[in-house]
Amino acid sequence: MRKIIAIYKREMKYYFQSIAAYVSISVFLAVSGYFFSSIFKYYNFLSLEVRRTASVTPQLNLIDGIMRPLLGNISILILFILPILTMRLFSEEKKQGTFELLMTYPVSESAIIAGKYLSALTIFTIMLAGTLLYPLLLMIYTEPELMPIASGYLGLFLMGSSFIAMGLFFSSLSENQLVAGVLTMGTALLFLLIGWLAPIIDPRLFNFISQFSILFHFESFAKGIIDSKDISYYILLTSFFLFMSKKSLDSTRYKT
Repeated sequence: MRKIIAIYKREMKYYFQSIAAYVSISVFLAVSGYFFSSIFKYYNFLSLEVRRTASVTPQLNLIDGIMRPLLGNISILILFILPILTMRLFSEEKKQGTFELLMTYPVSESAIIAGKYLSALTIFTIMLAGTLLYPLLLMIYTEPELMPIASGYLGLFLMGSSFIAMGLFFSSLSENQLVAGVLTMGTALLFLLIGWLAPIIDPRLFNFISQFSILFHFESFAKGIIDSKDISYYILLTSFFLFMSKKSLDSTRYKT
């Protein structure tokens, strides 16, 4: 445990000594703030139309009108932001020549992966915590349902956890940070595209293919439903890429 904490502290120090963490957090909060502002304005516009036009009678509520679109947009945003955080985890070590030194430390591959993974997860948690301001603003003036908000944030956290595991794996494969970032983004995008393409394919294959979609499993969280199969999906996806990261380090240590 001490070795994991040592690696974790080392990585957190690197994050905040570089500009990557500050830029990622700032861009994430700025763009998510823009999403919230735009969605909130549109919701207010629809509310005024409902009051003014008797023929327009949609069932408006804060969860479906504001929080679900906001969480959906944030889920797409983290796909582009998290590769920036993870692409340096191993690639930078390899480029600077410190990777071989790291592999000679009396630290297991599992401890190295755990420390680096937890450091990136901490930065992501800080980013996500910053967006809690938006539901808090809604709570000040209204009374939105808390369960869909809580489950939605749980879904975002689990999704981000799986993206970080992907990034860790691809960063272990290349010393080029850009390549690691593009591979992470491309793989995450593939899991999203599966969800977008599933409805237009053969209905007999829909149920099977949709099970691999990140969006398919996130929809339940956004609706306020916490299903064990959705949680299991993200845990398995995260575990798979962490396992592959360990195999990658095992191979590198063997060659070294």
